[in-house]
Amino acid sequence: MSSPSIKAVLGPTNTGKTHLAVERLCAHSSGAIGFPLRLLAREVYDRVVAIKGARHVALITGEERIDPPGARWKLCTMEAMDRDADLAFIAIDEAQLGADRERGHVFTERLLNARGREETMILGSSSLTPMVQALEPEAEIVTRPRFSTLSHAGPVKLSRLPPRSAVVAFSAEQVYAVAEMLRRFRGGAAVVMGALSPQTRNAQVEMFQSGEVDYIVATDAIGMGLNLDVNHVAFASLAKFDGERRRRLTIAEMAQIAGRAGRHQTDGTFGTLAGDGDAEFRDDEIFAIENHSFPALQRLYWRDARRRLTSLDTLIEDLEMPPDHPALAAAPEAIDLTVARMLASEPRIAEAARGKAMVGRFWDACSLPDFRQLGAEHHARFVARLWQELSSGSGHIAHDFAAARIAELDRTSGDIGTLQGRIAAIRSWSYIAQRPDWLLQREEMAERARGVERKLSEALHARLTERFVNRRTAVLMRKLGADAGLLPVTLGEGDAVLVDGEEIGRLEGFAFQVDPQARLEMRRLLLAAAEKHLPALLDKRASELLADTAESRNLAWNGAKLAWNGHDLAQLRPDRDMLEPVIVLAPGLSLLNPARRAGIEAALGDWLAKELRLLDPLRKVAEAAKDLASGPELRALLIRLAEQGGIADRDASGLVDLSPEQRQMMRRLGVKIGALDVFMPAMLRARPLDHWAALARLFGQQVAPVEPSMAAAMPASRGPVPLGYRKAGDRFVRIDLAERLLHAAHQRRSRWAETGRKRHRNPPRFALDPTMALSMGLTTGAYAHLLRQAGFTADAPASWPEGKFGPPTPPRWRWRPRRADPAQRPASGVKPGTKSGPRTGKGDRGGRPARPAPRPVPGNPFGDLAELLS
Repeated sequence: MSSPSIKAVLGPTNTGKTHLAVERLCAHSSGAIGFPLRLLAREVYDRVVAIKGARHVALITGEERIDPPGARWKLCTMEAMDRDADLAFIAIDEAQLGADRERGHVFTERLLNARGREETMILGSSSLTPMVQALEPEAEIVTRPRFSTLSHAGPVKLSRLPPRSAVVAFSAEQVYAVAEMLRRFRGGAAVVMGALSPQTRNAQVEMFQSGEVDYIVATDAIGMGLNLDVNHVAFASLAKFDGERRRRLTIAEMAQIAGRAGRHQTDGTFGTLAGDGDAEFRDDEIFAIENHSFPALQRLYWRDARRRLTSLDTLIEDLEMPPDHPALAAAPEAIDLTVARMLASEPRIAEAARGKAMVGRFWDACSLPDFRQLGAEHHARFVARLWQELSSGSGHIAHDFAAARIAELDRTSGDIGTLQGRIAAIRSWSYIAQRPDWLLQREEMAERARGVERKLSEALHARLTERFVNRRTAVLMRKLGADAGLLPVTLGEGDAVLVDGEEIGRLEGFAFQVDPQARLEMRRLLLAAAEKHLPALLDKRASELLADTAESRNLAWNGAKLAWNGHDLAQLRPDRDMLEPVIVLAPGLSLLNPARRAGIEAALGDWLAKELRLLDPLRKVAEAAKDLASGPELRALLIRLAEQGGIADRDASGLVDLSPEQRQMMRRLGVKIGALDVFMPAMLRARPLDHWAALARLFGQQVAPVEPSMAAAMPASRGPVPLGYRKAGDRFVRIDLAERLLHAAHQRRSRWAETGRKRHRNPPRFALDPTMALSMGLTTGAYAHLLRQAGFTADAPASWPEGKFGPPTPPRWRWRPRRADPAQRPASGVKPGTKSGPRTGKGDRGGRPARPAPRPVPGNPFGDLAELLS
């Protein structure tokens, strides 16, 4: 059996390394990927769930645990990753963080010891190459090029920063200052910092990704895998405080952050903000970043992960042990070791931490992350209080104690800093609630902590948005002065009305809508500023409307309203003639001068007249109904057709009272007399019917809906029958196509009747081919129901005797004119009043036994129809 492969995939940002790792993970029967951030783990978790399903994928972080039984693919933060798990695939993301002073030993330990049965993948920067060669000489190193070009754009003023830019600062104060300036110059910015909760960070990022703001201000946390649509990265500074001293960023750190610009095959740029003395790239730094040429790492930080737990002294001794490899360096003392050393010096605590189990429990407590970042002493006091609960009594944190601490944090009042502090504190309790042996009611406490974190995160997002996005009040109050009309008002993208570049509302068609988020005291100022300039804006828009009307562009008739570009422009009111409605312009056009209003009204009238030409056949019928020479019977039918959209049921139409001359007049008007309906074929299209229905509703008529597609047939529903359709069994069938089927049936009957006259005294019953009906979408049941409505009946064929088989025989049909229409006559050879039902006993041919019908053949239309009638 071959040994498991180890592959190091190294390269700059935007090389698809993480995407490759996800593909390899999903290709194996099981696996895990360790990430540097909970946010990244959650993002990839959602992607893998979409591929493998939620039942098979786990998300394991210090503060969140979604671990279904039997989950085979796991997405973890690096600290929460189980290095001893028996999985087919293991990947370590951003492995170059082994050089990080605070967390580097965790990444180094996973690089050295986390292995998959079949494949292990190490992802990171090219600067990690010598470390991989020294620590894992058998690993295959694969270098991937960046998909897009990254180039230096030089310094730029904040007021001229291009859209879709990210500004990177290295302190909360600097982040807030830059965001405040962007609010003043460019309308606002999203804010991303490591101190934010993942939910708040996601909400701020989404605000940028959706285009609500064009700028994002962030700390160097942006460089750790946040996938943003950033075109330009601007450094507010090139120096930061690393916990010990203020220093200039390394080239690798600069490149990691600058690499956020440009995604996939979209090129990106980087530069600095003009005006900061230390924020200027040197030529060698620019060359290295553009060419992805970074100094190789000389060492990785290491700390013994297999410490002995026999006593506190041996535990601390092992944690302080130096590495035995030249490529490794002893990790600086992290806060967990500092807390352990401080607490171990207290006799009461040291006395309780005896035995392997209790020493391990003590170290787990000391390993609680310092989310609050208040220093080692403060964090040690918090851990000591937890240890008091864990080392006495039942060995669990008391339910009342945990519930009280969580409840204390369940408050959304306060400023941004206060909310950040509460979120950090509740993240500690989210971490504690994930420990299965620390709380008896773990699930309940975890849900409470998540709920409080969710509320605090939403409140923090709202505070950040309010502070760094909404600048309307400051701008207007500063520049309005005594005369709002002096401010420049323009029409921006998306019909936004801009006062001195600040959006105050929208021009929806010809109606100005003040931004609903504007404060009440500002609404009068906003309206005053806008109304001074609205007539000029509206006159320009009116010219665009007239041009579109002349070309019949961007206009629509929606029910009782006329719309232009989706905005209501005019309303239709009923007049004496249903086909000639009155146009009433929308109130928003009242600011136009009378001549311009009259021009728009005339143009809309011409456009509507063109639309109503589709109803000219109906208009001719209505005019003929006014002609006294047509006769009262025909006039009544024509009026009914005009009022019903050119469709009338034949039985209720009064057709029997018309003379042949009147029927001929109807045909000249485009009216067709069918077996079931009297209708106008020109009206059986979607647009004419839709226009007529809109006008009918103006007159208060209850009108059935219009089917936009006007398909031949469609499944029947419980609602009303659509206009232009007739119900036939389980289908709605269009009236003209139903008549086509019935006409074909009558033609078939006529041919058989002629044959019957030559051979028999009475015409034989005839067979119908349902192929045309089936091609229209009718079922055999719907076709049979339609035929019965028209007076056709069928004899149910007898079954074959037991053990007898034969070819399918279609049912035999016959037709009898309906009594409601004496103009129709029985078929030749059948005396009026003679019963024409199916014969029994002696058969239908001179007493010869009737041929038994075959058993239905599945899928055969004749067989289906016979089965329906049997």
